[in-house]
Amino acid sequence: MSNKKIIPYINAENEVPENVILMAKNYSYGGADELFLFHYSKDEKSREEFLTLAKELSKEVDLPFLVGIYVHRLEDIKKALYTGASSIVIKYALLDDKKLLLEASKRFGSDKIIVELDMLECMDQEGEELCHLLQGYVIGKVLLKHVALTKETMERITHAPFPVIVRDSLVRNDIGSLISIANVEGIATNFFENRDIMKAKLGLKVQGIDINTFDSKLPFSEFKLNKDGLIPVITQDYKSGEVLMLAYMNEEAYNRTIETGKMTYFSRSRNELWIKGDTSGHYQYVKELSIDCDKDTILAKVLQIGAACHTGSRSCFYTPLMKKEYADTNPFHVFQSVFDVILDRRKNPKEGSYTNYLFDKGLDKILKKCGEEATEIVIAAKNRNAEELRYEISDFLYHMMVLMAECDLDWDDIVSELSHRK
Repeated sequence: MSNKKIIPYINAENEVPENVILMAKNYSYGGADELFLFHYSKDEKSREEFLTLAKELSKEVDLPFLVGIYVHRLEDIKKALYTGASSIVIKYALLDDKKLLLEASKRFGSDKIIVELDMLECMDQEGEELCHLLQGYVIGKVLLKHVALTKETMERITHAPFPVIVRDSLVRNDIGSLISIANVEGIATNFFENRDIMKAKLGLKVQGIDINTFDSKLPFSEFKLNKDGLIPVITQDYKSGEVLMLAYMNEEAYNRTIETGKMTYFSRSRNELWIKGDTSGHYQYVKELSIDCDKDTILAKVLQIGAACHTGSRSCFYTPLMKKEYADTNPFHVFQSVFDVILDRRKNPKEGSYTNYLFDKGLDKILKKCGEEATEIVIAAKNRNAEELRYEISDFLYHMMVLMAECDLDWDDIVSELSHRK
């Protein structure tokens, strides 16, 4: 089993959507490994609103998340997974048609299906039969509630035929005792609301528990420092690759960054450590640290909150010195640039614009053009005409982006879905 996980859960029932998103962000920034978002209402309208919230969460938080909903038909499972959730949690006691589990496993993969059980359901002979039944349904994991730490329960969990996530508020049970059980993959809990998850992880690591923390593959002593005992750090946005700033670290700043997951530097002017964002709120959450070939410069890829520069600019490198015109052929930059023009046409119509003509005619016209261009791709491919095929694919991609804009999708949605499938 890989590293154990801390999985904060959020009960979205009767919760303001903005609060759910804010809690999810704070958990993500604080070191959570996954999130568990659930709303088990049988009301159709409430369920649809919850799934809309889950879709929004997938755009705002780049952490894997589980979705727990009431399932009445296979369509409910499909909709839940289409939010971007990594898996769906199905409460066994609420599932009327148990055969849906097998259908869902065949359709979406067993790794996408988690069954929620009460520990009492697993503690007698019928519980053993239930586990064998679930094995037949080919589910991926079980989420267990109401676990009392007895020798018998620990035995049952250890020998369960699938990985287990324990859901516990950690009021009576100790996280170390629960997460150290051999078959337990992670702990789903609400205990860490407004608490330091990274600090808890470091404590678990001291206990010898395999937990996901930042670990440096090289000791600081192997870095080549300048005459002041510092190493320069180039910091860039982990998604766009935009260079945000340059600062310096000493050993203490480096170690603090590793421990907390927040970029911590050494201020040469103030001669002290500083956590980026402590004053402004513009924290930098570490995604990746690398060292160059000479081991004298660190490259940090971060999630930047707000502006990196003290002037309020996103990047410190906003003053041009010289520029030679060049063609930017980075695929994502090109796609995003074209899509930005399409969005601008939608917001600020321009007379004579073909894009605005499509928006004015509406969805049916856009779909018709997408269909026509797809047909042209097929014809060009059958003709083995590479130049024609290149042209038709470009036409199709343009019309596809118009369709994306019309349906309120963007490239982040598409990239997120592709990454999720990977």
